[in-house]
Amino acid sequence: MNYQGVINRYKKYLPVTEATPIITLLEGDTPLILTKKLGPKIGEGIEVYLKYEGLNPTGSFKDRGMTLAVSKAKEKGAKAVICASTGNTSASAAAYAVCAGMKCVVLIPKGSIALGKLAQALIHGAQVVAIDGNFDDCLTLVREITDKYPIELVNSLNPYRIEGQKTASFEICDTLGDAPEYHFIPVGNAGNITAYWQGYKEYKDMGKITKLPKMCGFQAEGAAPIVRKKIVKDPQTIATAIKIGNPASWKRAEAARDESTGLIDLVSDDEIIAAYKYLAAEEGIFVEPASAASVAGLLKLNKQGFFKNAKPNTQNPIRIICVLTGHGLKDPDRAIASIAEPQVLPKDLKAVVKEIGF
Repeated sequence: MNYQGVINRYKKYLPVTEATPIITLLEGDTPLILTKKLGPKIGEGIEVYLKYEGLNPTGSFKDRGMTLAVSKAKEKGAKAVICASTGNTSASAAAYAVCAGMKCVVLIPKGSIALGKLAQALIHGAQVVAIDGNFDDCLTLVREITDKYPIELVNSLNPYRIEGQKTASFEICDTLGDAPEYHFIPVGNAGNITAYWQGYKEYKDMGKITKLPKMCGFQAEGAAPIVRKKIVKDPQTIATAIKIGNPASWKRAEAARDESTGLIDLVSDDEIIAAYKYLAAEEGIFVEPASAASVAGLLKLNKQGFFKNAKPNTQNPIRIICVLTGHGLKDPDRAIASIAEPQVLPKDLKAVVKEIGF
């Protein structure tokens, strides 16, 4: 049977019934890529896999949760959905709302959304309202609106978002045959680390895997409320997708960290950009900056000797998953700003040949 999206694939593990209309863009089934250089860089007998969620229909992991959230909103009879967003949620909500024949309203923080993401929300016909404040201000307004008016909230506070997003951990286990030893992931609003951990636990409870991974989450240094143990009122980072100072799933992220005996740490913007460039130059994968936080975290811990006592062998390698949450075309301006402008030459064969080194 042809692939039909995450709801159809994992229906028996999701809160859906025969009455649930399935709103899908055939999200999920994203590649789990064994790295050619990153694994050996970390150490012998260590395998690093990249779960490339940027290849979902709207270019980010948000589609996994949105297919279920919008399907359940449609089942409920809702005519409109609303979200606060730093970009990816708005793009996903707008696209799935189109498929469901529903109105989509998006509140974004003024000046804090990457151009590629804003373009997606607008082209799908969402009503986009920029708020003179940060993401947390937008989310507060959205929560107040949905408390008082008949419009469905589709941020990760919506439990169906988490249910849909957990399917990524199912895919990882189905591909590997078991859970990995470590799972590295960016942390912004913290719904994704929550969802992956829920998925792993459910697969373990059902006997489909034999172990659970250590969950290792990474926030941007200028937006690291969980690490600092306090709300960051004015978060700052080039990684706009995780520029969040008061995560909605804060407590559940801490539970994922503690239950898995993992960690939540921070990485600087310089570390994020270094990992962002490394992925493109060494592994051939273009991600948005926030996605690179998982790899930045892996490189940081490795430099600190985190894996020095690991004892892998050829039969049982240590397997590490790094989630790449969004595609690089989400934020094209950042890519261009990170690399030197192309050299301009005259229309002369000799000049071009000389420049390219032949």
